[in-house]
Amino acid sequence: MKQLADQAGPNTAKMVARQLSTYLVRSIYPAMHSAQRAGPTQQLAAHPGFARCIGRSRRYSQNVAPAAAALAGVTTTEQVSPATSVPAAPKLSGAEVRERFLSFFESKGHTRLPSSSLVPDDPTVLLTIAGMLQFKPVFLGQAPRKVPRATTTQKCVRTNDIENVGVTARHHTFFEMLGNFSFGDYFKQEAICWAWELSTRVFGLPAERVWVSVYEDDAESLAIWRDVVGVPAKRIKTMGAEDNFWASGPTGPCGPCSELYYDFHPEHGTGPNVSLEDDSRFIEFYNLVFMELNRDAAGNLTPLAAKNIDTGMGLERMSQILQAVPNNYETDLIFPIVAKAAELLGIDYATAPPAQRTALKVIGDHVRAVVYLISDGVLPSNVGRGYVVRRLLRRVIMKGRLLGINDPFTAQVAAVAIGLSDGCDSQVAANAARITAEMAREEAAFGATLSKGQKLLDEMLAKAQNTAGGGTPVLAGAGAFLLYDSFGFPLELTQELAEAVGVTVDLEGFEAAMAAQRARSSSSRESIDMTTSGGGLGQLAQQLHLSTFFKGYDDGQLQLEGCQVVGLLVDGQPVDEVTKEGVKVDVVLDSTPFYAESGGQVADTGYLSSGSSTSGSSTTAASSCGSSEPDVQLLVLDVHKGAGGKLFVHCASLQRGRLRVGQQVTSLPRVLRK
Repeated sequence: MKQLADQAGPNTAKMVARQLSTYLVRSIYPAMHSAQRAGPTQQLAAHPGFARCIGRSRRYSQNVAPAAAALAGVTTTEQVSPATSVPAAPKLSGAEVRERFLSFFESKGHTRLPSSSLVPDDPTVLLTIAGMLQFKPVFLGQAPRKVPRATTTQKCVRTNDIENVGVTARHHTFFEMLGNFSFGDYFKQEAICWAWELSTRVFGLPAERVWVSVYEDDAESLAIWRDVVGVPAKRIKTMGAEDNFWASGPTGPCGPCSELYYDFHPEHGTGPNVSLEDDSRFIEFYNLVFMELNRDAAGNLTPLAAKNIDTGMGLERMSQILQAVPNNYETDLIFPIVAKAAELLGIDYATAPPAQRTALKVIGDHVRAVVYLISDGVLPSNVGRGYVVRRLLRRVIMKGRLLGINDPFTAQVAAVAIGLSDGCDSQVAANAARITAEMAREEAAFGATLSKGQKLLDEMLAKAQNTAGGGTPVLAGAGAFLLYDSFGFPLELTQELAEAVGVTVDLEGFEAAMAAQRARSSSSRESIDMTTSGGGLGQLAQQLHLSTFFKGYDDGQLQLEGCQVVGLLVDGQPVDEVTKEGVKVDVVLDSTPFYAESGGQVADTGYLSSGSSTSGSSTTAASSCGSSEPDVQLLVLDVHKGAGGKLFVHCASLQRGRLRVGQQVTSLPRVLRK
């Protein structure tokens, strides 16, 4: 400051010092380590914020410029020179990356807000796929903004590229998206300059390793990166709408975007043929969306009432960069989950062959996703969000089987994911018991299905090998479809098990069988349902003129009270009541939470009860109508659909009491407990 005072005068020096002090308190983080060995003046001058502070002063004049420039070593504009010496990026934990991001934007006037649920209040998307989703009504002008600026870490789930999970270095189903948002407040220049400051100063990325992409028609952003920030034109790529025009879904807020990429191999040069899509060299880690348009259902774009900023930085990707690991799965955010799976399987991850590593990474990723989804109330089912959970969890179980584990293991792996969840969502730990219980139930159910299907598959594979005649053994597509349709075997499971013994799968035959089933399903909707023409169940269906209402338990409630018994069958014949303990009876209800066996779906087991006690469950079940009848309890052994899928038939055994048509019962699918 003495040098500045000598050339610009003491009053100007004091004013600049006051402004700079404020800036230091609010804005400058770990970047000051860039000159730790220098003296105080050099440490201050090393940060480009010094020049920005001077440049913004109203009393800054021409006689100040030479001294400021000499002292700071940078220009006195908004420019942040990429040539400024920056040390190697520090190794930060995932928790530290998250906190530094959020704290940085708090210092820029942003309000830190919590993550929204993975179940969005938005009918256009199944799950929360981006940090901006909770702010969509604000971006659309449908709701007032509560704050002008916000910053969040948002839990997200995407399954559109599930086949790449564990195969590539950075594809996930569950991930955390760090974001900063402006609701009609600041726009492109601030967002771009702060992104650069955060990346190169707070996280310490070497400037020469950061590349930028911009939308081909966005000349304004290109100019800011090149002329204001100072990124050389050779490290800026213009790209089309497929890469650099972002939207949260088919309709809603959208706009051009600019992305930041980290270069793992700068020695390969900066020629015109460099592709940012080269995953072996680049990783995209920060996306800046300039939200200024709205797309309607017809595809029309109209300007939003206010220009907004929506950004996203992948926590896992930045952690991979800063922790210098070869993929996201080996960061401290995910690897403890992978390591637990490896421990249970008796596998040394470091020396495991690639196929086993891939399977372990799939387990780590999918368990993490399932934990957060169940915590947010999404339970396994065959439809919608529930199907996502079921599919992910079954892939976990499948991978475990392929690695040689037949005992239940998902709950133990989930416990590690739950232990890592606090920085993202503190409610996960609070829901731990419910999460692990649901995973154990689903694992047991699918395990039973796999055991049945495995025996049949082994027979099919042996037959294929015995009839190969010296050629490559082939498993018939019809057989693979039978496993898929009747036992819930995913095609990829059949392929992997077949490949392990040198057998290929007839994929064309599988697709043909699948198409034939679709055709049968289509024609059945247009034909008479012959299942209602005879037999006890058919007669019952004709008399009832109703369908069982399937309630499920996707709302998190297992128990359903007030289910009315509309039909009873013993040995296939309708009866009015059953009284003999141990008798097998088919119970038809007007509504049920039980899943029925269908298309590979394993049926639920559990209890039907009426009265004040439900033995074998942890929940007291009482008749919803306060009946004074004696306690009744039935053990549900299986559930299937009848009368063309209209009725759910609960195959049960009467354990005590008397059950009659018209009675109301409480239905409780069984949750397996340790």
